[in-house]
Amino acid sequence: MTTSPVLSIGGLTPFTTIDFPNHLAAVLFCQGCPWRCGYCHNTHLLDFQIKPTLSWEEIDNFLQRRQGLLDAIVFSGGEPTLQKGLLDAVLHIRRMGFKIGLHTAGINSKRLAKLLPYLDWVGFDIKAPFDDYATITGVANSGEQALESAKLLLESGVAYEFRTTVHPQLLNEKALLALATCLADLGVQRYVLQDCRTTHCLDSSLQNLSHNELISNHKLIKAIRALIPQTSLR
Repeated sequence: MTTSPVLSIGGLTPFTTIDFPNHLAAVLFCQGCPWRCGYCHNTHLLDFQIKPTLSWEEIDNFLQRRQGLLDAIVFSGGEPTLQKGLLDAVLHIRRMGFKIGLHTAGINSKRLAKLLPYLDWVGFDIKAPFDDYATITGVANSGEQALESAKLLLESGVAYEFRTTVHPQLLNEKALLALATCLADLGVQRYVLQDCRTTHCLDSSLQNLSHNELISNHKLIKAIRALIPQTSLR
């Protein structure tokens, strides 16, 4: 590669065991996201105009020092697929011997399609039934891109997990069951329901949950597992 990838990186986690299943990884957080999900806790990464905290030279130096020590590099955000230089970065990092993970909400299906042949695992944040996406993202018709991206991921054969952040103020039992039904119809086999943690989240009106009535609803979880047996709680 003769030129450096054009990336806006807003943060780095140098070591993690939870962001790429069964792998030791580092996470690069990409700057910028057009959606405004109330439970977003990476609010400092939403603004596209904020100056990157790390240069590509600094990232590359870090990666060189971690060769042979880490298994994988994960791109998270913000929304990584909105970075024009992401494919160049992925190819560069793969050549260094790392596997590649991606955290995405499926905002840019065309760019995801180009990335998928070079990805080893994808964590796909699925927000709501696709027709109701705007209630979470604040952006009209946002479910259309998410649905297209979900189909592309499932067709690609790349390892994945779909995961939904659950808060009773944003999703009710009916919506969760409808979403699980839709995912099952698409062929999703690995699904995670995530308890919503409201500390430092974008929407300060979301109540702190000492007890999430949806995550702990055994009847609901049983119904979802009947649709997607590999459903877990986090």
